[in-house]
Amino acid sequence: MVRGTRHRRGQPANSSSRITSSLTPGTDPGSEGDDVLQVLDAAALRLWCTSGLAALTDARQEIDDLNVYPVPDGDTGTNLQLTLAAVVEALSKAPSDLPGTVRAMVTGSLMGARGNSGVIISQLLRGFGDVAAALTALGPEDLKAALSNSATSAYGAVAVPVEGTVLTVARAAAEGALGDTLEAVVRSARAAAEKALALTPEQLPALKAAGVVDAGGRGWCVLLEALEQVVTGAGSGTGTGSGSGSDVANPNPTLIVPRDRAGLVVARESGSAEFAYEVQFLLRDATDESVAGLKHTLGTLGDCLVVVGGEGLFNVHVHVNDVGAAIEAGVEAGRPFRITVTHFADQVRADQHTPDPVADGGVRRTGRTVVAVVPGDGIAALFRQAGAAVVAGGPTANPSTQELLDAILATGAGQVVVLPNDPNVRAVAQAAASQANERAGVEVVVVPTRSVLQGLVALSVADPDEALAADVVAMTSAADGTRWAEITTAVRAAETMAGPCRAGDALGLVAGAVVLVGTDVEQAARDVLATLLEEGGELVTVVLGEPAAAGAGERLAEYLRAEHPTVEVQLLDGGQPHYPFLLGVE
Repeated sequence: MVRGTRHRRGQPANSSSRITSSLTPGTDPGSEGDDVLQVLDAAALRLWCTSGLAALTDARQEIDDLNVYPVPDGDTGTNLQLTLAAVVEALSKAPSDLPGTVRAMVTGSLMGARGNSGVIISQLLRGFGDVAAALTALGPEDLKAALSNSATSAYGAVAVPVEGTVLTVARAAAEGALGDTLEAVVRSARAAAEKALALTPEQLPALKAAGVVDAGGRGWCVLLEALEQVVTGAGSGTGTGSGSGSDVANPNPTLIVPRDRAGLVVARESGSAEFAYEVQFLLRDATDESVAGLKHTLGTLGDCLVVVGGEGLFNVHVHVNDVGAAIEAGVEAGRPFRITVTHFADQVRADQHTPDPVADGGVRRTGRTVVAVVPGDGIAALFRQAGAAVVAGGPTANPSTQELLDAILATGAGQVVVLPNDPNVRAVAQAAASQANERAGVEVVVVPTRSVLQGLVALSVADPDEALAADVVAMTSAADGTRWAEITTAVRAAETMAGPCRAGDALGLVAGAVVLVGTDVEQAARDVLATLLEEGGELVTVVLGEPAAAGAGERLAEYLRAEHPTVEVQLLDGGQPHYPFLLGVE
């Protein structure tokens, strides 16, 4: 048998017909089965991808209109189309053999995956490719194994799998793949997927309330229908039904047309409504251990978490309220890029054609600004000079949600980045961000800075002309690249990570943890700086506080010039209470 070619029933295997490059809408059902593939080789897989893109392009609007779960943002069809477009583009540049084809399918879908469903589809293709990569062509049993591995891989990529979604449809397709021929396997898999799709409203209340089937599951069905057409050389024979113009199956026409989309904003499944932003990025230079840590961190921040990929390259998708913390987690795990942040409320407004949000009193909000929480008049002046609005607060003097909300609204900006500059202020900052969005439609992102040193560095790279996501990434990366420490005095006897301390002892804290107990704050500052500079550094920033003795800054600068002559020293008068020195190393 000639692998990957079609042969007519009853004719020799070498009697092949030319494989067309796209689906043919409106194929006569009577012609199906006349021209059948016996195995899937590289050419057939490439045809599946191009045919799948054509089918998803035709069905894009239909799938967009189905989009309810996990959020009713109306873009699943578009995301799936763009994901397959990236695959086809990758194929155009890849070797035409099976290994090159599979690599292009996997890498293209990983790099081009958009949205929750797009990322899951990319993992389905990866699972399929993992089986195909070890073969020269896929026969009936191989296709069963590939579909099974697709479903297993997709379930494994989702932090909290939800039934009634594309996962359910993919598993049903794998379990329903039966028969001894490629044709029988693909037909039975497609039929099982459609049956599962029709049942998704019974599994997800959000779908049932809106009168639709799952959008991502519909997308996988479209791809299976395209695969069936590649194998059989004809349409599925189940009728178009969708009105999209493509020869795709319609499992239940009464479930395809959604109700008034204005009512879908309340149709999310319990949990997703808590989170206002979709964050997605590609991650390079990440180890399996760091990705495991990333999954744990993001799992505590939001839902709809999907992480796919491997060998140092991953696609990460999550819904959160704390955008900065999600991006910070990515920075800690590896090197994030192609970061996108979507505000769901903006999508709903666009879908309903409502006006842009305006401030209280009808004044339209425009531009972007930064609001920073800072202790001390000197530090406040530094932040103001750099263009930020400031709110007084910090250690032992945290601002209220109302104070932060008032400051955000007073800026008049449509987008605001908040620098809490203290771990204890982050929760208040998030609450204020939510209130600002609900009351005035202001898009607020909290960059999780833990000290004013991190805040100053983050502010120094802020660029309101950049897209919000890119700006937040740059600020978060800059903050994370700053090592910071604090010198203070103990107010009571206590046990610390560095041993017991008595009231009046000098304490050295690095990243919030006590690492040194001493008797002199200036010596503690020197010792802590020596520790920080063991990892290298080009610039040391010293912010002098209220308790610092006269000349303390100059003495610390002299020490640094003598012991670390290549390091630049910057002395700032912060005036912060309780902390004679705030130290930063870049």
